[in-house]
Amino acid sequence: MDITTLQELPKTYEPKEVEARWTKLWEQSGVFHADAASSKPPYSIACPPPNVTGSLHIGHAVNGTIQDVLARTKRMQGHEVLWQPGTDHAGISTQFVVERKVYKEEKKSRHELGREEFMKRVWAWKEESGNAIHGQYKRLGASMDYDRWRFTMEEGYSRAVRKAFVLLYNKGYVYRGNRMINWCPRCQTSLSDLEVAQKELNDKLYYVKYGELVVATVRPETMLGDTAVAVNPNDDRYKAYVGTQVPLPLTNRTIPVIADDHVEVDFGTGALKITPAHDPNDYEIGLRHGLPVLNTLTPKGVLNELAAPYEGLDRFKARTQIVADLEAGGHLVKVEDYTHNVGHCDRCSTVLEPYLSDQWFVKMEELAKGAIRVVESGEVKFHPERWSGVYLDWMRNVRDWNISRQLWWGHQIPIWTTPDGRTIAAEDEETARQLAGTDELTRDPDVLDTWFSSALWTFATLGWPEDTAELRKFHPTNVLSTARDIIYLWVARMIFSGLEFQGEIPFHDVIIHATILDPEGRRMSKSKGTGVDPLVIIDKYGADACRFWMAGAGTASQDVRFREEKIETYRNFANKLWNAVRFAFMKAAPEGSAPPVKPAQLDSAVDRWIISRLHGVIASVTRDIETYDFASATQTLYEFTWNELCDWYLELAKPRLDAGDEGVRWVLREVLDSLLRLLHPFMPFITEELFQALAARGWVQEIETLQRAEWPKADPTAHDPAAEREVALLIDVVRTVRNVRAELKIEPAKLAPEIRVYATDLDKPSLEASASMIARLARAERVEVASIAAIPTTFEKVATGVAGDCQIHLPLEGFGDVVEKEIQRLGKEQVALEAEQQRVAGQLSNETFVAKAPAAVVEKLRARQDELKGQLETVRQTLEKWR
Repeated sequence: MDITTLQELPKTYEPKEVEARWTKLWEQSGVFHADAASSKPPYSIACPPPNVTGSLHIGHAVNGTIQDVLARTKRMQGHEVLWQPGTDHAGISTQFVVERKVYKEEKKSRHELGREEFMKRVWAWKEESGNAIHGQYKRLGASMDYDRWRFTMEEGYSRAVRKAFVLLYNKGYVYRGNRMINWCPRCQTSLSDLEVAQKELNDKLYYVKYGELVVATVRPETMLGDTAVAVNPNDDRYKAYVGTQVPLPLTNRTIPVIADDHVEVDFGTGALKITPAHDPNDYEIGLRHGLPVLNTLTPKGVLNELAAPYEGLDRFKARTQIVADLEAGGHLVKVEDYTHNVGHCDRCSTVLEPYLSDQWFVKMEELAKGAIRVVESGEVKFHPERWSGVYLDWMRNVRDWNISRQLWWGHQIPIWTTPDGRTIAAEDEETARQLAGTDELTRDPDVLDTWFSSALWTFATLGWPEDTAELRKFHPTNVLSTARDIIYLWVARMIFSGLEFQGEIPFHDVIIHATILDPEGRRMSKSKGTGVDPLVIIDKYGADACRFWMAGAGTASQDVRFREEKIETYRNFANKLWNAVRFAFMKAAPEGSAPPVKPAQLDSAVDRWIISRLHGVIASVTRDIETYDFASATQTLYEFTWNELCDWYLELAKPRLDAGDEGVRWVLREVLDSLLRLLHPFMPFITEELFQALAARGWVQEIETLQRAEWPKADPTAHDPAAEREVALLIDVVRTVRNVRAELKIEPAKLAPEIRVYATDLDKPSLEASASMIARLARAERVEVASIAAIPTTFEKVATGVAGDCQIHLPLEGFGDVVEKEIQRLGKEQVALEAEQQRVAGQLSNETFVAKAPAAVVEKLRARQDELKGQLETVRQTLEKWR
């Protein structure tokens, strides 16, 4: 691969140019392509296939980042990684998009075009517009195996779908039944319960007289299909009516009064009209009581001949007319406002109808048993773990799955019917003819639920039902990362499909990523203008900044509000990293210089400190990635890079770098080499660019891409608690002096004549050795380190501070009016300390609190009370002397 070697890093990082170049170079290298013949241990991820109608939204970007962090890390850890991409045909949504397009351009419905011609239009649209997300994933830096891109309607995948259906049918798990289903009059198809969007509507509750009884209903348009009035058997008001007949308004019919426990005594009047054909609860009541079923609606939501004289009216127009007729006939008692949830089509938002229809179903009782067992046993683990409870609750109460859809775009159900009414399930028509013993066959026109085909994703993409090398190498997959919205729709169905068709789980771990909310805490909505286009954010801040935020946000334990300023923070972080490597170029790796040589030992505590901290970070980040806690990993990397490396180590080591110290050059090389590798899964573009720049100087191993580099390993022997304590104290002392100077508003450029540090015997030697560094970083002419026992007892005009067990004195002579300012500061500190002292004393004087609180809490409060006493005494004495 032609790697552009960088002899000089530009002054500023330009993400667009770097991202475009490395996207091309990675593709040319073939580094993302998985080899089924490899001897490396496998690691595989099946990327949830976005709808072919879609474009990259924030959910895709977050989920893609999570998966890419894992894929890149595992490649660097020596695994043969397959990250399987592709798109879903998305039956109902794709058909809806193309239907709308055809009607807009040609003023024709799909029925006017015909099935064959309409399908041609859908395929043409898919080829033109349906693969946009392919390139958008590349913009994100997703290291998918793009050569293996799959589509759920391609022939190989379709064969797997037909095979799965036939296997289930032959096992007796698939059956045809007349059931109450969710019906969309606009899309003209059934929907599963999981495809129903519940929306709150402000409706009317109509009170209607049925002879001497009054019933309350929200849907008077269905009353012409009523076949009973039901009351609760324990409702004394209506016991005398049970078994009698009442007139059905606007008709010449009478209907029986029945008693059923389902009726709620306190809803409406306690008398419920029963319409078995148009309400799922009424349907169940009708079955229990043997009631006739009168369907008064056509599939388009129009009243039919059983609802004469309202035949031909749309259901909502019929409601208006029927209410008017009830009022005119004296049947309408009153009308009340009523708010309730109503099911809508999750694609076109049409109000759904409960509708009796012949549909294909999958029996779930046996399939659910295995899917429950593998989660209960821990073979499949959810992260966070609480989602396993959600999954199990649903699976333990799962209903049979309605898998047929009255659409054209999708996998046509492989069922053929003979002239004598026999049904044949076969993978193709030729096989169906052979099984049927006749060529006169009619194929079922319905298609399968999109989720039926998606449920096969982890193994059908690898060549099932064939026994392929890819299937043997990469299945089961290691992890699935997805949204909580489709735990039921997809995750559950993949688990029982894997067990049924492969005899094994489809994945070991399920990451349920956080939902990204808008800044106000609401779910993002493109239609409401609250959505965020990740490509726009990438253009503005760069992919690495977006990914770093999304990795942490996506694996947070709670949903996260989108804050653009957070991404700006990580853009600044990328610039900080860039400048740190530029600094190394200038100070430690000037052009023509030899690579640093590892010294026999590190004499500087500062060097030992940063190496010790580096290996602590390696261990922590590696552990966080393994446990899917990317929020912790990104925070650790951010703090180490920005605070410990850039703000402290580079500042502490600068004089030695200027002097050409070989030890500090080697340490800096070690830190940058490992840090770029650790950051690479989160920020692939900038780390690749910087790593190659260092390689061009001979500082790191020359390699075509960081994806071929080895993941850093933590060295336990590098842990140096003494050096970490020593440098932590040094930093604390400098930070304390800087804080005091800032509080007193002493100009940063003004040198303090002296700083005095009073230390314990344990800390005194290391602080003496670090005195020159403290003086340089704290802006002092000199630093004097003395025993804590030598703290002056006589009055001095000094500002004081505490760092660990040390006391710090900053003499104020020569700083103008800072004494008056210090008096003001100490006065405020006194007020705060006295307030806290009073609060602590109040808690400790409360006998009930002391008796019930944990002993450790009480002990901590008593220790704090003693600290406050000493601190207040010091402040008061200082104020007395200064005033």
